[in-house]
Amino acid sequence: MNSRYSPVIVIGMHRSGTTLITRMLEDLGLFVGATREGNEEATFFRTINEWLMSQSGAAWDHPDPINYLLRNKDIRPLTQDYIVRYLMESPRVISFLGWRKYLRYGTPFELDCPWGWKNPLNTYTLPLWLDIFPTAKVIHVYRHGVDVANSLMERTLHGMQRTSTQRLYYKLRSLHWIRPKVAGFIPSMRCASLDGGLSLWEEYLSQARYYTHKMPGRALEIKYEDLLSDPYPAVKTLAQFCALSAKEICLHNAARQVNKERAYAYRQNRELKSFADGVADRLVAHNYSA
Repeated sequence: MNSRYSPVIVIGMHRSGTTLITRMLEDLGLFVGATREGNEEATFFRTINEWLMSQSGAAWDHPDPINYLLRNKDIRPLTQDYIVRYLMESPRVISFLGWRKYLRYGTPFELDCPWGWKNPLNTYTLPLWLDIFPTAKVIHVYRHGVDVANSLMERTLHGMQRTSTQRLYYKLRSLHWIRPKVAGFIPSMRCASLDGGLSLWEEYLSQARYYTHKMPGRALEIKYEDLLSDPYPAVKTLAQFCALSAKEICLHNAARQVNKERAYAYRQNRELKSFADGVADRLVAHNYSA
């Protein structure tokens, strides 16, 4: 299906800088959704991606089973039709467009401005989105695997800390008779270790590059560390790639959002540096060094 403006789809591994890139793009004039999570992910598209993954028995930290859906010649077109007819052309899309844009356009297919969305799961659901938006552009953001793995591990272990409500819940054993615990104790067993997080990084990076290499001229790869070291050229490239007519002052303001100290942060930690040395061959395979 054709749209007046083809979307820009931001892909990349969790904790790799996709949020920063999306925030910059919004500042430069890209519409990225009326209702978003704190990490700049449009709720509408995130919910669809999570549904797609769950239908295949996949999850963000166990993504490969989505390929069962993508390879199924019967289910894939049914899925595409459902997303278009029953979601993107329904009032549900208000969460992305907002009321004003919904009343004016009714669907993202009719938007007359540059738009797009970010979600790490796009890395795996991208073929379906390209079925729907065959001329879409893709931005792939990637970051050093050890910094990604460490960030994932810290987030995972932080998830073990209980809120005051949770502490009360665990004190009153009788509550567990009424409402048994639904989720696990941490967000991801896999990402509770550096090696688990690194292996997930390898999978996402390989998948993203597999797709982007098949899209010459319509895919842009942004190395997080290069963006931090010299942000203005990267921001300008992003604006040009997305056909955003941002003023010079907007480009400079967007460039000022970066924190250069976040590049190769693992090097400041002896344990992380030792881990990186031990997996140097895996890093080199993805064009990074220890």
